[in-house]
Amino acid sequence: MTLKLIPTLAAALLTCGVSAQTKMEFKDLNQKASYAIGADIASNIKRQGMDLDPKAIAAGINDTFAGKTQLTEAEMKEVLAEFRTQMMAQMETKQKASGDKNLKDGEAYLAANTKKEGVKATKTGLQYKVIKEGKGKTPKATDSVKVHYHGTLIDGSVFDSSVERGEPISFPVGGVIAGWTEALQLMKEGDKWQLVIPSKLAYGEQGPGGKIGPNSTLIFDVELLAVEATN
Repeated sequence: MTLKLIPTLAAALLTCGVSAQTKMEFKDLNQKASYAIGADIASNIKRQGMDLDPKAIAAGINDTFAGKTQLTEAEMKEVLAEFRTQMMAQMETKQKASGDKNLKDGEAYLAANTKKEGVKATKTGLQYKVIKEGKGKTPKATDSVKVHYHGTLIDGSVFDSSVERGEPISFPVGGVIAGWTEALQLMKEGDKWQLVIPSKLAYGEQGPGGKIGPNSTLIFDVELLAVEATN
């Protein structure tokens, strides 16, 4: 998390005491741009989960424009450092709680999925089901492949999909998450499999961010279109 955006608020909130509910009459492009910058900064604050007081922010901006702040520069540095520490602790607590829930939900999903018809599991815990069989080559870890894929969380929400983009992707077999690297070396060109990848074979307790949280079990429909190159 970063708090670098906070000083830039001084250039964004031109309302100077106008309430959030008051409709502004924009006189020119400068006011519209100022409003848009303010809205963008506020969106960033919300995305970062910072619980800030808009009135105090406005007071800080107005005082700064007036050339007289109610806190010294040293005091503001101390406050921001303490606030940053507090926010980091809150984020770590939230991430741990989310990770614990995702791990528990993922384990339950994997346990239920392995009982479904056609689902196989490897020694590592990777689960797969053959949707369509191909007859081509099987890639090695040193190969590159072209695939189509559709990735979802266990609740069905899509986090990434080359199918939806309408364009397959190429990459080295050894350059992706462990679950993919293992599965691809079991597949043949033309195969289409559904993979259920435990978090330990995906992004683990950290998670990559975005829609994929910590300890997330991932589901992929993967079609191996071609083995492109061998190093």
